[in-house]
Amino acid sequence: MTKASDLFIQCLEEEGVEYIFGVPGEENLDMLDSLSRSTKIKLILTRHEQGAGFMAATYGRHTGKTGVCMATLGPGATNFVTAAAYAFLGGMPILMVTGQKPIKKSKQGRFQILDVVDMMRPITKFTHQLASSDNIPSRIREAIRLAEEEKPGATHIEFPEDIADEETDAVPLKPSVHRRPNADEKGIRAAVKRIEQARAPILVLGAGANRKMTSRMLLQLVEKTGIPFLTTQLGKGVLDETHPLFLGCAALSAGDFVHRAIEASDLIINVGHDVIEKPPFFMKQGGTQVIHVSTKTAEVDPVYFPQIEVIGDIANAIWQIKQDIVPSGSWKFDRMLSARKAEIEHTDSMCDDMRFPIFPACLVKQVRQAMPADGIICLDNGVYKIWFARNYNARQPNTVLLDNALATMGAGLPSAMASAMVYPDRKVMAICGDGGFMMNSQEMETAVRLKLNITVLILNDNSYGMIRWKQANMGFKDWGLTYGNPDFVKYAESYGAYGHRVTSAEMLPDLLNQCLNSEGVHLIDCPVDYADNDRILNKEIKELSAKLSHMG
Repeated sequence: MTKASDLFIQCLEEEGVEYIFGVPGEENLDMLDSLSRSTKIKLILTRHEQGAGFMAATYGRHTGKTGVCMATLGPGATNFVTAAAYAFLGGMPILMVTGQKPIKKSKQGRFQILDVVDMMRPITKFTHQLASSDNIPSRIREAIRLAEEEKPGATHIEFPEDIADEETDAVPLKPSVHRRPNADEKGIRAAVKRIEQARAPILVLGAGANRKMTSRMLLQLVEKTGIPFLTTQLGKGVLDETHPLFLGCAALSAGDFVHRAIEASDLIINVGHDVIEKPPFFMKQGGTQVIHVSTKTAEVDPVYFPQIEVIGDIANAIWQIKQDIVPSGSWKFDRMLSARKAEIEHTDSMCDDMRFPIFPACLVKQVRQAMPADGIICLDNGVYKIWFARNYNARQPNTVLLDNALATMGAGLPSAMASAMVYPDRKVMAICGDGGFMMNSQEMETAVRLKLNITVLILNDNSYGMIRWKQANMGFKDWGLTYGNPDFVKYAESYGAYGHRVTSAEMLPDLLNQCLNSEGVHLIDCPVDYADNDRILNKEIKELSAKLSHMG
């Protein structure tokens, strides 16, 4: 016979789990004790459950394997809610394990007891209370199977302390050998025929294309056909964005240069589309036709109702299309490419603005120059996300981690920490606003304790800048969104990290290189000037790109 909590850990070992992130409590002590004897799984103790959940989700995003996190009942479990939603919308596989009071007899009345399983139901793919230790192997296998299956997401198991203490003769289940089905050849044929007949086809790469490592097949398709491509925010890095056929990232909702490129097309090949993202284009009746290439059929929306669907493993579907297609001599891409050229000219005109506080376009350029091709930037949530999505050319998949699904604040630092754990040999930088950083800044202690090598760049404007920008844009008076900050340099040093402050635009490049090339946790307090956000992002880009459509 095996103690149930020992079996639970054995089942996680069988699934190849490397880490459990979290903050245990009284109701997890059996599980914690069993974990202390595991030689395969390491406990990563965090300072808040939300940070643990974000780390587990980012581990899942990078590896495709389920990130596991643990918390106690009640307040521990409620602190997982945001991370669950982050993974659920963002397509990142996680398993959350929460404790609970004994379920067979009352221990302390209703003290701390919430219906956590029901609470998790709308934001997970699977949520279950273990009522018998004999079911542990099948329930863990099921939770992990569902977490990793397309679309990946969050799962939850509640592990009550009296169940954890049971004895059982159950044994772990081995994961099955399974393959994703391939797209049907008639579907492929229909898509290829339509692409060959098009006047100006365009590729749009979304979240699903970034998860399934389709880069190689997509590059071969682009090289063979010469069809240009753009990305959504979650599709950044699927293909090298320095490629001459890259048309940009759909970071703004409308009216950008990239939208002019889409308007120049008469057929959109939409790869790995996820309706969770802000759409890069809106379909209308009688408008541009769309081919949907994904592992899942299209979720139909008033602005999304594709005419042809190619359903199956994305990489294989792209390979099949590439094998079958005969590039057409009558395709025309010049309007798309001229829109991209105009965007590059506009961006270049801003990049060398050396004002202080730092100008966002200049900042993006400096960060890109400092980061190697395989370096990873992890963006928190704020107005800088638009600048980075538009102007930062990602060179490889999952090197720009931004969250355009839940779009939560507070995930930048934990996701950088998980990135540094998965890829200890790569340069990792968290890019946070002062607001988002402070929402999980306590994880600086965890990062220092784990001896991670990360740089945390804080873009400091002493306010919730994204919402101030929207407030100004809506014609409301500037009110209710400014605050004061701690001295971030001293704050970093109090955790045993290295603190730095930017005092001129000229010093930024050397400082970034210094931090990225030395060990430990480095925090850079970088004042930013968002005064021109409204003028550039809401007016100038729209005016300049509108001129292009009149030319065409």
